[in-house]
Amino acid sequence: MNQSLLKSLSLASALTLGLGASAVTQAETLSAVTDPSFVPFEMMDKETGKMVGFDMDILREISDRAGFDLNLRTMDFNGIIPAVQTGNADLAIAGITITDEREKVVDFSNPYYDSGLRILVPAGNESIDELSDLEGKRIGTKIGSTSYDYLQKNLGDSAEIKPYPGSADMYLALMGGSVDAVFYDAPNVGYFAKTKGEGKAKVVGPLYEGQQYGIAFTDGSQWVEPANKALASMKKDGTYAEIYKKWFGEMPDSQ
Repeated sequence: MNQSLLKSLSLASALTLGLGASAVTQAETLSAVTDPSFVPFEMMDKETGKMVGFDMDILREISDRAGFDLNLRTMDFNGIIPAVQTGNADLAIAGITITDEREKVVDFSNPYYDSGLRILVPAGNESIDELSDLEGKRIGTKIGSTSYDYLQKNLGDSAEIKPYPGSADMYLALMGGSVDAVFYDAPNVGYFAKTKGEGKAKVVGPLYEGQQYGIAFTDGSQWVEPANKALASMKKDGTYAEIYKKWFGEMPDSQ
């Protein structure tokens, strides 16, 4: 073999190896969707125009550790599971409760947050303390949420259940007197009561239907296991606890 041919082959091999290495190290970009109204889990920072919140911090840390990039977009909550189911999104995070029904169409990560449902009423209301007190009342909740399903199952036609597209809408309805109470995810109603609703609204009653949130992936996604490993490492090294404290205060033993 002559010298010039040998150099050409060596150069071709080097280029091939270089391209192969680049293909291996280049992170895959996954399309992610979230609901911008579920504070403090996900919300738009008006100053930066970026999505922030507990879920956002969790997802970005998981993506860094699991080795994928994110292309994040927002949509109403009731469109999120269908988007993942049809492959219009690779994953979704939006305080999504893991349910048997949802698990039929998407794959969930391991749970990353323990939650439940609670009642929010105007600060001066003294007649509503538990779910049974909502009979005959107008109740605001969110379209497509487990809180809506729970109300339908437990109150049905004995109350006027009014679903809203976003949590901000149902809180406005409560403050404006269009509904008597809001029934929704505990951390969200609690956050509203402590912030915009301070002195105007209060959380009452026990925690209903213990729930767990998970990240929804397309059925059969290869990224479920890497995400689970990343989440486990975050909990082990204290990163999860730091993120939790940032948004909710000290972490309870149940998390």
